[in-house]
Amino acid sequence: MVYGYVRVSTDRQDCKNQKLGIERKALELGLCIDRYIQDDGISGACEPEDRALGGMLKQLRAGDIIICSELSRLGRKIFMIMRILECCMNTGARLYTVKDGYELGDNIQSKVLAFAFGLSAEIERELISRRTKEALEVRRRSGAVLGRVQGSKNKRKKLDGKIVYIKQQMEMGIPKYKIAKKLHVAQATLRHYMNHFN
Repeated sequence: MVYGYVRVSTDRQDCKNQKLGIERKALELGLCIDRYIQDDGISGACEPEDRALGGMLKQLRAGDIIICSELSRLGRKIFMIMRILECCMNTGARLYTVKDGYELGDNIQSKVLAFAFGLSAEIERELISRRTKEALEVRRRSGAVLGRVQGSKNKRKKLDGKIVYIKQQMEMGIPKYKIAKKLHVAQATLRHYMNHFN
């Protein structure tokens, strides 16, 4: 059995490109894809058992072949990738990747290459994550508002002139969520509005 494995973590990613690459690789190897296994909208951080990939690994038999776009499609962590490759080796299945040009065989070179590819992919992700966090921190320090602003100005305008009514309601012991409901605003909007008078 020849499997083509595709994983796309977001809708923006195009699984068609992955499949085209897999088809080209199969043709180059003189093979034909018997079945595609596809994980849509699933992060590579998820354990294989929680993905369609896990079901495929359970069905693997000696002589089966898996072709995927690159090793990082199998998982986001080096030890996860190594576990998947170990499963393939123990079963006697082979694995090929399109972009990495990797071929899994039962030899030390395959294991070293798999470790190197997986580690470099993980380091790259860590660097991207760190750069993103640093950029957000710079923006935060410069006074930029990050994330969704609680209680828009348009919503707060609904509360203009209602401060006396709100305070009376609160003195009567009426919960804020009920006051917000009466005024047709979110509780966060009410809280944000009240902060201006504290």
